[in-house]
This record gives sequence, structure tokens and C-alpha cells, in this order.
Amino acid sequence: MTIKIALRKHLNADSMNKQLKCQFEKIPDHRAKNVKYSLPDALMSGYAMFSLKYPSLLQFDKERENRSEIENIKSIYNIKNVPCDSQIRNILDDVNPNELRPAFTKLFAQLQRGKVLEEMIYFDDYYLLSIDGIEVFNSEKIFSKNCSSRKRRDESVEYYQQFLGAVIVHPERKEVIPLCPEMIIKQDGNEKNDCERNASKRFLKEFRREHPHLKTIVLEDALSANAPHLKELKKRECRYIIGVKPKGNKFLFNAVDEAKKEDPDRVVDFEIEQIVTHNPAGGKMKDPKMVVHKFRFANNMPLNASNEDVKVNFLEYWEIDKRGDKTKHFSWITDIEITKENSYKIMRSGRARWRIENETFNTLTNQGYNLKHNFGLGNKHLSTNFIFLMMLAFLVDQIQQLCCPLFQAALKKVGRKSYLWEKIRSLFVRFQIDSVKTMLEAIAHGIKTKPPDILNA
Repeated sequence: MTIKIALRKHLNADSMNKQLKCQFEKIPDHRAKNVKYSLPDALMSGYAMFSLKYPSLLQFDKERENRSEIENIKSIYNIKNVPCDSQIRNILDDVNPNELRPAFTKLFAQLQRGKVLEEMIYFDDYYLLSIDGIEVFNSEKIFSKNCSSRKRRDESVEYYQQFLGAVIVHPERKEVIPLCPEMIIKQDGNEKNDCERNASKRFLKEFRREHPHLKTIVLEDALSANAPHLKELKKRECRYIIGVKPKGNKFLFNAVDEAKKEDPDRVVDFEIEQIVTHNPAGGKMKDPKMVVHKFRFANNMPLNASNEDVKVNFLEYWEIDKRGDKTKHFSWITDIEITKENSYKIMRSGRARWRIENETFNTLTNQGYNLKHNFGLGNKHLSTNFIFLMMLAFLVDQIQQLCCPLFQAALKKVGRKSYLWEKIRSLFVRFQIDSVKTMLEAIAHGIKTKPPDILNA
């Protein structure tokens, strides 16, 4: 009996590669009309490098010497001519990064139309948007005009670049949906270093322009627990759950303690006992454990001494593992009114912020995308465009992991994504390949036997 696997028409890798090529073809190319390498081909070549998990642009360029491999790149990524590494750098350096933003919104729109994005809703009908910054480059010798700089203790100057990442997360899912990032680099005409706060303002402005009706709860760390940022979130119609710390937010914690003394009913304390049978990865535990969830919350509390008029709702939480005698402590502020009924979900939402660290930055750094590798700084926009293309490749992979049964079958067969990338590269080098679907079929069902029929649904 033939197994039939239904692939979503617009949410499989081959379809998404074509959609990206169409978006790149809309970007104006101000070079001469008789150039050998088109702008869409250069952009798709950069994207292919990250999609295939090449460790460097030089390694990607070496594959141009392998005729069968270069033909595979052309057929899978819809490229007519693959530029060499220096040509890719030269062409991409002049591209305005804003021209790549529609590629993110195009794929995001497909997730919405296909009702896949709805699977990421967690708190009421809101999506959780985790936002954080990460440093992706630093050097004492290599720099561009876009790099920020800092002095070390020995008075030497170090140059660096960062970006602000944003991903839709869900506490019960490993997949994340990345949005277009915002670079934290020197802006045109500005001699001062850029900062995460300014980048956040730019990101939120563009986010609301591109997704004006998306109901969002922003998740951030304690650095964002300041009045100007909370007002910016309100301006952009974003709810928030932001971490706070006893040392960094003493006024708030003291205010809660004082409120408890003055009116015990204003600060609510309660506990929930839970028998945990599965680990965070979803596997069943041999020895279940008893966990106590302890909560303390108070609504309408002053943020800090300088902004007592800015009111926030405060939630403190302890996870007590009775078997291991271990306690974890977390605390947040939010503009969502806290009740006994929603405290657990607010806690789960707040802890989901770590998805941007574990499932995003860690994955991009250590699982094939080589985030910390310097693919090129350029003179204008090269480093930004490489980050954008990397995030597009990551977005396509996450969409496949979320809703492509063929990708899921191949991943299940090999066990880990790092092994999956190795299998794909191995097939890519050894065989003539016409599509991502063909590679995933071979991995999931073997090459010697006939793979199952694929239905485009």
C-alpha cells in the first residue's frame, strides 16, 4: 500500500524558495543592465549558503568547482548563475536591507493563511513575542563604519556588531517563528554607538507597520523594565511580561513588601502542587517528581521611585522540587491584570522568553548557521544583509519543522537536526538533486526503495 504524505502547497521548502526568489526579483537593481550576475541570483546564493549550512562563504565558493553540486544549487534555489564569493559580497553590500523585509512578511502571511500561526497562540488569543539582543561580531583589527566600538581595560579598542532578535514562541513548542531582526549598529550620519533601546524603538515601529493587528505580548529581560520602554510598548499596542530582579528593582520589591504589611489582602500568596511525569523535552520520566508552584502577586504597583505614576502588575514565582530539594525563583511585571486563575499562564509565558536564547541564538550559533562567523562586514549593508538572509533560512527551517510532515519524518529518522543537515549535504554532494523534497524523501524513506507519493495540498 502506497503511503501518501500531504505537503502544504505554500509551506514546503521548495515553494518557499520560489517565493523568496519572487520577492528578491522585486528589489530594484541600480547596476548596468548587462551584468553577468543578477541581484536575485546573488541574494538567493547568499540564502542558499545558509540554507545548506555552509560554514563560510569561501567554502560555498569552492563548491562552484564541483559541477554537479553547482547544478543542484541552481535547480533547488532557482538560480541562473551562481556568483563567486567576492561578487556576492560586492552585490549584497549595496542592497538596502529594508528591501529584504517583504520576504519575511510574505512567509509570515503564508503561515497566517494556512492557519499554522494559530498553533502558536498561548495566552488567550495573544502571541508571545520574545525580544533580546545578541552580539554577533567583535574584533580589534577588523571593522567597518557601521561597527560600534568600546575601550578595554588595557585601552585597546574593540569593534563589534549586535542585532535585536524577535521570535514568536510558545511554552510547549520547540519551534519559534523569527521576525525580521533590527541591527544594533551605528546609524547613517551618527558618530555615537547605537544601543538596544533605540533599536527596540525602531523594531516596534516596523513591527506594527507590518503587523498592525497582531495581538502580541512582548517578553523581555530586566533591562527593559523602565518607564520609557513601557510607554513605547503601550504606544505600539503591545502587552508585556518583563522580568525584574530584587537587586535591580529594589523599589518595586520593597513596595510589594510594604503593601503586604499595610493591607495583607492586596498581595496574594498561594501554592499549587503538581506531579511532573514528563521532562521539558516531552519524554516520560522514569521517576515522577512532586513540584510546588508558589505564587505571590500584586496589581497596580509603582514601577520605581522616579516613575511612581507608572503602575505595573507584579508576579513572583518559586518552583520547588521536593525530590531534589531545589528551588528556582522568577519575577515579572506585566500590564495584564493578575488573578489566581491566570497566574500559572503568565508564569509560563514569562519563562518562555528563554526560547530566544535556547531555540534561537543557541541554534543559530551552534547548529549549522554559524551566527558568530564573520561572513563579511562590507562598506555599507553587507553584514546586515547576511544576518537577514541567515534569519530567512532559519525561518524556512522552522516553518518546515512546524508543519511539513516530510521534514518531520526525515528529522525523526536521523534524530537530531545537526545529523539532518549532514545527511542533506551528503546527498547534495553525491547525487543530482532537483528539489528539497527529493532530499527529504531519500532521508526519510531511503534511496533504494520507492518513496511515498507526495500530494500538494
